[in-house]
Amino acid sequence: MAVFFLTGTDTGIGKTTTACALLHKAALQGLTSLGVKPIASGCELTVDGLRNDDALQLQHHSSLKLPYQEINPVTLAAPLSPHLAAKQAGRRLTISQLVGYTRATLTHRPQFAIIEGAGGWRVPISDREMLSALPKELNVPVILVVGIRLGCLNHALLTAEIILRDGLRLAGWVANCIDPAMDAIDENIATLVHMLPTPCLGVLPYQAQANIAELAECINLEPLLAKPL
Repeated sequence: MAVFFLTGTDTGIGKTTTACALLHKAALQGLTSLGVKPIASGCELTVDGLRNDDALQLQHHSSLKLPYQEINPVTLAAPLSPHLAAKQAGRRLTISQLVGYTRATLTHRPQFAIIEGAGGWRVPISDREMLSALPKELNVPVILVVGIRLGCLNHALLTAEIILRDGLRLAGWVANCIDPAMDAIDENIATLVHMLPTPCLGVLPYQAQANIAELAECINLEPLLAKPL
């Protein structure tokens, strides 16, 4: 299995859109693909229970079709940081729980899997633990989604630095153009290509409404599928 943890430079920078594009690209290359969202806050109550739009998108764009509860085992209603949403729901979350849920889902053995995080890298799930411990416990490399907007250079370089300092392999990064009015977009991306110590897997153009099939054409999976040295 090729399994990756996907994080971002912030919340709202297109992690799910990027994850879906990666999954779609993998399916186009004949790989069974699976997106997992171990924990999601901001879930809506439906007739089927709490549901998160990001997790539903991952489920839709996975070629391996699993029940929702396996895609998103921890659902929290409040649109807050996971530790606050859990506290509001009267729940206590631990990394060991999330590791168990995620490993159980991965027993379906997809050939290509994306585990999508929540928010940025340092997101607390409790007063004591951060979600960034999950990929470390699972021993999986990380993909970084950089929301291309003013401030992205600082956010991207700091996030990459701490991922590496945490002892994880940064397998690649994706530039997601979320601000069409940004000045010097190409120059900013070129700076990141030069300064980030990992391959750029693609540049996703701005789309008011994401077209996953089109965005998948902008993705290069080869750096992810090649065996690391």
